[in-house]
Amino acid sequence: MTHPSRLRRFFCVAAILFSVKSLLSAQTHVAEPVVNLGDTTFLDGVGAPGFLAEQIVDGAYDGRIAGSNGATVPDAGLLASISGLTHVAWISQKRIAGAWYGAEVLVSEAYVNADTQGRQGGFGDLTVGPFILQWPQRHLLGMPIDQRIDADFELPVGYYSREPGVNLGSNTFRIHPYYAITAHPAKRVETSWRVHYLWNSENTAPPLSTGAKSTQAGQAIHFNATASYNVHKELWVGANGYFFSQITDGRINGVALRDSTEQVGAIGPGMIWAGRHWLFYANEYEEIGARNRATGQKLVLRVAKVF
Repeated sequence: MTHPSRLRRFFCVAAILFSVKSLLSAQTHVAEPVVNLGDTTFLDGVGAPGFLAEQIVDGAYDGRIAGSNGATVPDAGLLASISGLTHVAWISQKRIAGAWYGAEVLVSEAYVNADTQGRQGGFGDLTVGPFILQWPQRHLLGMPIDQRIDADFELPVGYYSREPGVNLGSNTFRIHPYYAITAHPAKRVETSWRVHYLWNSENTAPPLSTGAKSTQAGQAIHFNATASYNVHKELWVGANGYFFSQITDGRINGVALRDSTEQVGAIGPGMIWAGRHWLFYANEYEEIGARNRATGQKLVLRVAKVF
C-alpha cells in the first residue's frame, strides 16, 4: 500500500497518451504516428509493486503546418482533437536483475476535427507492454534516483480506412521502448527524463489519396523532461518539455523521401498533486521549432489511482 509521505512508493508507470494526426494534404511526407510527447512528466521514473489505473485527457489545437524549413505552409487547414487513454498497469514482487517485473495495457480513444479532411471519433490503436522493469530507489553520486525500462508494442486495431477522411488507427505495427529516470539533486527538487525509440512497420494499404502501394514512417527518438519543486506537502510545481526528432527518412513504395523528417519541441508549466492513493496532473505546452508537421498548443490532464 502506498504511504503518503514517501512519493517514491507511488506506482507511476508511464502512460502513452493517444491523440491523432492525419496525413494532411499539405504534407508530402509520410507522417509519424502520434506518440507520448509531454503526456508523462513529473516523478516519471518512480514506481513500486502494485496496480495502477488511470485516465488521461488531452486537448490539442494545431493551427499551422510547418514545412521542411520550418516555415508555415499556406492553406493547410487546422487540426483539433480531444483524446483519451485508459491505462492499467501492474508491478509484481518478483525481480529480474534486481528490478520488479510488470506489464501494462493502454486503450486509446479520440475525437478529431481535421477541417476539410473531415471528423472522426472512436477507438485508436492498442498498446501492450509485456515487459516492464522497475528498480527500487538507489543513490548515484549521493542523489536518490528511480528508474525503469519498458518495451511497448502498439497494435493496429483502431479505426482505419483507405478512403478520404480521418483515421484513428495507423494500420502499422510499432515497437516503442523507453527508459525513464527521476533524480533528486537537492531536497524537495526533482528532475525526470524519459527517452523513447520508435520503429514503424510498413503500411501496405495506405490512403488512396497518396497513390502509393506502400508507405513507411521513419524511425525516431523523442524525450520528455521536467524540473519541479515540492512547494507544499503533496504539491509539486515546475516546468516540463519534450522534443521529437525523426532520424531516418520515411518511404513511399520503398523509396526514401528526402527533406521529409519531422521535428518539434515544446515547453510549458505543469503541476502534480499526489495524495495517499490518488495523483492529479496538469501540463500545458507551447510547441516550437517544428518541421514537416502540424504544430500548436497542448493541454494534458491526468488522474491516476494507486491500489
